[in-house]
Amino acid sequence: MQLLRSFGAWLNRPTVKRVLTVGILVIVGFGFGLACGSWTRACAGAACPSIGVLEEYRPMQAAKLYAADGRLITELGNERRTVLAFDDIAPEVRAAFIAVEDKRFYRHHGIDYNRIFGAVKADLLALRFSQGFSTITMQLARNVFPERLPKKKDVRRKIREIKVALELERTYNKNMILQLYLNQIFLGNRSYGVETAAQRYFGKSARSLNVAEAALLAGLNQRPGSYDPIQFPARAIQRRNVVIDLMKGQGYLTEAEAERWKAYPLALSGRPDFGDVAPYFVEYVRQQLVDRFGLNDVYRRGYRVYTTLDLDMQLAAERAMRDQLTAIESGTFGPYRHLTYQEYLDQNGESASDLTNTPYLQGALVSMDVKTGSILSMVGGRDFDDSKFNRATQAHRQAGSTFKPFVYAAAIRAGKPASYIINDEPISLPQEGTDTMPWEPQNYEGDFRGPMAMRRGLYQSRNLIAINLGLEMGVQAVIGEAVRMGISTKLPPFPSVFIGAASVIPLEMVSAYTTFATLGERVAPIAIQRVEDPAGNILWQPQERRDRVMDQAHTWIVNSMMQDVIKRGTAYNAVWAGGFTYPAAGKTGTTDDGTDVWFIGFTSEIVTGVWMGLDTPQKIKANAAGGVLAAPAWTMFMREVYERRARPSDWPRPPELITREVDNTTGYLATPLCPKPTRYWEWFVPGTEPTELCPVHSWVGRGLSLESPH
Repeated sequence: MQLLRSFGAWLNRPTVKRVLTVGILVIVGFGFGLACGSWTRACAGAACPSIGVLEEYRPMQAAKLYAADGRLITELGNERRTVLAFDDIAPEVRAAFIAVEDKRFYRHHGIDYNRIFGAVKADLLALRFSQGFSTITMQLARNVFPERLPKKKDVRRKIREIKVALELERTYNKNMILQLYLNQIFLGNRSYGVETAAQRYFGKSARSLNVAEAALLAGLNQRPGSYDPIQFPARAIQRRNVVIDLMKGQGYLTEAEAERWKAYPLALSGRPDFGDVAPYFVEYVRQQLVDRFGLNDVYRRGYRVYTTLDLDMQLAAERAMRDQLTAIESGTFGPYRHLTYQEYLDQNGESASDLTNTPYLQGALVSMDVKTGSILSMVGGRDFDDSKFNRATQAHRQAGSTFKPFVYAAAIRAGKPASYIINDEPISLPQEGTDTMPWEPQNYEGDFRGPMAMRRGLYQSRNLIAINLGLEMGVQAVIGEAVRMGISTKLPPFPSVFIGAASVIPLEMVSAYTTFATLGERVAPIAIQRVEDPAGNILWQPQERRDRVMDQAHTWIVNSMMQDVIKRGTAYNAVWAGGFTYPAAGKTGTTDDGTDVWFIGFTSEIVTGVWMGLDTPQKIKANAAGGVLAAPAWTMFMREVYERRARPSDWPRPPELITREVDNTTGYLATPLCPKPTRYWEWFVPGTEPTELCPVHSWVGRGLSLESPH
């Protein structure tokens, strides 16, 4: 006690008082000078952003891709955002964010001094920045100018933030600041702004959120990952109820209202998220958009892109391809020797990579509307994360026997009837410019069957029939036919082109087959219906492209021959016997070495092509064939598609066509003596029909009627 009295007496001495006063003034002055210097120097060298840019400021808005029926497929951009005007944001949403983030928002001018003192005290006690005092305006400054105001907590950044906030408050009214803030903030799951978050979590607009939903969004703002209602529903509800209590404490809700909304169930959107559907199609569209508008505009301007994709067909396509490829690898169609997709995953995990050449079996499927060219579904591979290479649009693969219809179309165009006889016999052709052995092609079955009609040669996919017919037509005539129908890849002028030795792009092949499906009109593929800006103005509307490349009568005959591929030919077991008995046509394809298998088939409404193979060409398996491996996937897909559609109509027969009964081993008019298995009724363009009786099966000198009973 005596010591304290002595110390008090010492402090009361005039000299000591003067020294202490001067010392305190020096410390205060130094602190004040330091603060002023920091304030004035914080923005030196244009370190603080100018809010003048906000006059033209438009928050990043991702491009939204919609399916043909208006369902959202995905968004393209770094920030998924849809901007709403202030009055379009529900009052409950505005109140919830103010309650939890800045309760004196409408009473301060950018800085809440009451919060500053509390935060400084907490920080001093913790000896670190443990508590912030950011207002909504300060948060907006940080969110709008992240490059200049990074999230690192230090005094200089906080001073800059305060200065920008004060300038914002002097320039804009409170409602505008709140509007900018609510459209800018990140709320988890790639959702920026309250509108995108409302759609993501509740499947509805921020215009119509109730108190409980608004409070949940406001609660997310602090730590979106920790309070994610999808991953942590209980934690999200607890945080939501804290916000509701804050709203009650600030007068937005009564006691009874708060209790009622705290008991409100968490009702998240049951709408499926199509973000992982059709990734190859999405990338195909994205590349077109970037080419047209530039990457920056696509990712920032909020374009609304209405595509041609049919989501239900896309899901069916992905299922069909997945199931069939898995069945092949599992040995359903015989021993499979390569690394399977599942074995690859087991060895490498599911980490994303970007391979062009994967070691497992791959596939592609494209489906188009034959009248408009709209791409209805697209599968470009088995795993977009593992390989973004789109085999539907980028791969160049040998067409195999799917090329043969071009040979037959050239012959029909040249006036050959479908009953025209070609000899299925071996040939030996020198290979020009080389000293190698002559080219001696074989049929898939390894045999030769002698003379047969073109129709039979097509539906049985006889290589030697196509080659001998192509040699009669000429290589350039056949190439010209393929080019007219839309094949743009270089086609080598050698006889091997007749049986599909040339490489083609699957999408182009599918597009070329629209000629047969439409009876003569080639339809170019399109993936985008239109592109709009956020105000609904149309920026781009690709036009449908249709070109008549063959008349109806000649095309109908080729179409009829391709129907027989399904009804009695190489696709019969997989398609017709597989349960798809609607009017349809198509062509199987298998390369000589079994590295590529195809089936391209169509109705009068839809053409769908399926390809399978390994990225590095090698034999898929023993006896690989398009009718065995690829066609079943086509059938699975098309059966599911037509479970939701009316039966497709048959192709109308052009009235000028005439019919005659012919012998399919001679091409002449059938006689009663021709064996029944060789007699059939064939259709002809007038002037191409046979006029003589079969000389092999006839009574010499006996007159026989040439009139058809049909």
